[in-house]
Amino acid sequence: MTQRVDLATVMDRLALDDVVTGYAAAVDDGDWDAYRALFTAGGRADYRASGGIEGPAAEVAQWLAGTMRRFPVRQHLIVNRRVSVEDLGGYPGDSAEVRADYVNPMRTGSGEDFESGGRYRFTLTRTAEGWRLRSVVIEEKWRRTGTGGAAEGG
Repeated sequence: MTQRVDLATVMDRLALDDVVTGYAAAVDDGDWDAYRALFTAGGRADYRASGGIEGPAAEVAQWLAGTMRRFPVRQHLIVNRRVSVEDLGGYPGDSAEVRADYVNPMRTGSGEDFESGGRYRFTLTRTAEGWRLRSVVIEEKWRRTGTGGAAEGG
């Protein structure tokens, strides 16, 4: 590989990371316009493994907006990202997949804690506007609920 190809691959990986981070921030901040903007025109999301819905990103954003009202405190931590960019004979292509684990602590308005963890599968496409999500599939592996106590600082 040439340095130019290596640099393009690094730039793609950084851009893909920005999309995944933007996804987490949009959900945590309840910014449903930003959430929808992360997807391609035909982009879809699948939350069925966590008891949710599957469908076009706009419909899922509407469902999330209603569902997430129960959780005024939420924070998606997306880690262990494995990025795979389409390889066109040593050159990066226009599709990619990111598989990443998550831990999602949240708290309801009444103080009940809710935590879940699992894996995301993000499928992305390079567009004229940059990388966009073609699909997001959540694979919830565990969840825990309980009543939260007072937060302690150190």
